Amino acid sequence: MEVTIGSSSTLALFGAMAVLAAVPSVSVLAVSARAATSGFDHGALTAAGIVLGDLIFILLAVFGLALAAEAMGPAFVWVKYAAGIYLLWLAAALWRRRKQSAEFDGDAISSRLSSFMTGLLITLGDQKAVLFYLGFLPAFVDLATVTPADVGIIAGVTVVAVGGVKLGYACAAARAERVLGSSIAEPMNILASVLVFSAGLWLILRT
Repeated sequence: MEVTIGSSSTLALFGAMAVLAAVPSVSVLAVSARAATSGFDHGALTAAGIVLGDLIFILLAVFGLALAAEAMGPAFVWVKYAAGIYLLWLAAALWRRRKQSAEFDGDAISSRLSSFMTGLLITLGDQKAVLFYLGFLPAFVDLATVTPADVGIIAGVTVVAVGGVKLGYACAAARAERVLGSSIAEPMNILASVLVFSAGLWLILRT
């Protein structure tokens, strides 16, 4: 299977995506909050949701569907609102159980699906991401001649670069909670609630 993207371009793409993933953002806050309040595995699942959202947008850009995505603007707006409302609900749930320990019993607030959907919805709520990738990827690969093998490489780079960085944040947040102990459960949950609420409000109000 033909590959048109060179090793130097692949490394450059990896570096660029890793740096962008490391920049403090709503997704970083979400991963850190879920890891600090529910454990590393929940932070990792939030990161997985973010990576899946990025892969969806990258595929849209690579296969020339950016215009179709733009035409679906109203649908993306509803996704953004749904994601924002979900995060507001999550923030309220975190606030209600702010005095509980960070060791959860598997209820809805700490469910693995909830963590995964948090990451996915945060990413899909940004309808401009596909247009960003449409402008970003041509610096590393010619979208006019891209092959299935190239797409596989780009997807792999995305998973390793973006997923790896987000997992780093999840690990750091979960470790901080373990080191500091359960005595900080309430302030950590309050902080997580505020961060998630801010993320939800940002998604709803952002134009």
